[in-house]
Amino acid sequence: MRIPFETLHGTLTAVLRQEGMSADRADLCARLFAEASRDGVASHGLNRVPRFVRMIRRGIVDVEARPTCVSAAGALERWDGRRGPGNLNAREAMDRAMTLARAHGIGAVALANTNHWMRGGSYGWQAADAGLIGICWTNTLANVPPWGATDPRVGNNPLVVAIPRKAGPIVIDMALSQFSVGALGGYAARGEPLPVAGGYDTDGRLTTDPQAILDSRRLLPIGFWKGSGLAFALDVIAATVSAGLPTHQIVTDPELETDLSQVFIAIDPAAVADAGQPDAIADAAVAHLIAGGGTRYPGAGALATRARSLRDGVEVDDVIWRELQASVSG
Repeated sequence: MRIPFETLHGTLTAVLRQEGMSADRADLCARLFAEASRDGVASHGLNRVPRFVRMIRRGIVDVEARPTCVSAAGALERWDGRRGPGNLNAREAMDRAMTLARAHGIGAVALANTNHWMRGGSYGWQAADAGLIGICWTNTLANVPPWGATDPRVGNNPLVVAIPRKAGPIVIDMALSQFSVGALGGYAARGEPLPVAGGYDTDGRLTTDPQAILDSRRLLPIGFWKGSGLAFALDVIAATVSAGLPTHQIVTDPELETDLSQVFIAIDPAAVADAGQPDAIADAAVAHLIAGGGTRYPGAGALATRARSLRDGVEVDDVIWRELQASVSG
């Protein structure tokens, strides 16, 4: 089913208003969910809304809590998310990092005690669309075994890198497991195998069966031991700089996952570069990457999906969409 973006945004806004969120915050929170689905990341868009609502009702997400700055040192600030909505907290943290970058050339905000940020790429696009380089990451509950182990002890700790470019930003948004938990759930719901092995089954065999990986809780880190090490390092940095929880102290039930630690970095190329130089460098790099066809630069797929969604409607899960519509009309 495809529906107009405005309809999706409006319905999600109504859902969040019913859960006690103020009008302006419900509008922005709903837009972030809707934009994720618009760009082809339904697992962290519409499909994540029912869980988000359950977490509001259980008191894990405080709909009106806003992040506060607890300490600052020049271009670096430490913030407390106060268990507010994760996507709103993350957007505000990146916005503040961008403000610091315009003043200092670079800015960083470390955020503790926050909730799942939903689609991490949202905050990379936020920076890139404003002409800034954006780098951000979050830790998660333990859902990936460290290399050499069979039980989950590290998070899949999504990492986002975004580079501004007038012809289309370069944006990488990736979990440090071969497939995020949301992506595995999407493949499983559609009854589709993974295009490459994404983890192990309960017998310890690499598999493309997404449900078998979800059942075993043995996601494969990207780059094998390299991804495992990177996920661990990012977790320690985020917890250290934010004074928040590291992965091993985060509750392991996805329905209760909270108190995450995150880092948002913005860099202003205009602070050190000549006018037009950053775009020229990025354009040349993209041209070389896609020369000869068969390849695309990171972010191109999202832009293509976005264009189709705005033209033909956003693709949604029929069951989830109808349930949310019923919750509003009822």
